[in-house]
Amino acid sequence: MLTEERYGKILSILERLGSVTVQQLMAELDASESTVRRDLTALDAGGQLTKVHGGAILKSTVYSTKDDEVVHRKEQNRESKLAIAEYAAGLIVPGDFVYIDAGTTTECMIDFITDKQVTFVTNAITHAKKLAERGCTVYILGGEFKAVTEAIVGEEAVATLEKYNFTKGFWGANGVNRQKGFSTPELKEAMVKRKSMENCRDCYVLADKSKWNRISSVTFGSFESAAVITAGLAQSVLRDCPNVINVQEGAI
Repeated sequence: MLTEERYGKILSILERLGSVTVQQLMAELDASESTVRRDLTALDAGGQLTKVHGGAILKSTVYSTKDDEVVHRKEQNRESKLAIAEYAAGLIVPGDFVYIDAGTTTECMIDFITDKQVTFVTNAITHAKKLAERGCTVYILGGEFKAVTEAIVGEEAVATLEKYNFTKGFWGANGVNRQKGFSTPELKEAMVKRKSMENCRDCYVLADKSKWNRISSVTFGSFESAAVITAGLAQSVLRDCPNVINVQEGAI
């Protein structure tokens, strides 16, 4: 069995059981004790599990229940965000009708959008302004303004989305988790994310590796409901995740 195959199996077993012993893994993988211990050391170093005496436990899931201010998030994981944003912008083609969610990575996308034969809808005032300055046709949702994330949220925004059918959409998320899906801390914002995804043909969630294995208060989409564009993830995490696009950092 190839190394990456063993990594994938170890992580799958951990997701199912929560913890595992070296002896269990030796039997499951038909591998020697030294091979199993070496694999656990490598996965622990990569942050994919926690190695303990005699085995390993699932890496602790991080729960987040509030949003950070946009000004604090803009420079976090900047290199990854730019790589993700450039790839995402390249998916837009002439004639698309595109939804762009509020968020710092989705905002980075706008700098890479070159085609003007595209119509955009967004719930972010900053995004709308930048798109308009680039000569794009852009519509902004109405509703309650949420200062922390600079997003338009709530029932009025959801009602506005009822009339739209997007060809492509791009969303941010506070948490990406294979069991709990895509999540965000606040219900009104989650409502807008969920409705816009429901009304979109091709959905993409932009999430750097800091968002993985995190769960926020409200889930707005299942893990399988969108392709995830990320950067810098270990290949072992991506096994059995055909909807994940892992782009190269530092290509810009």
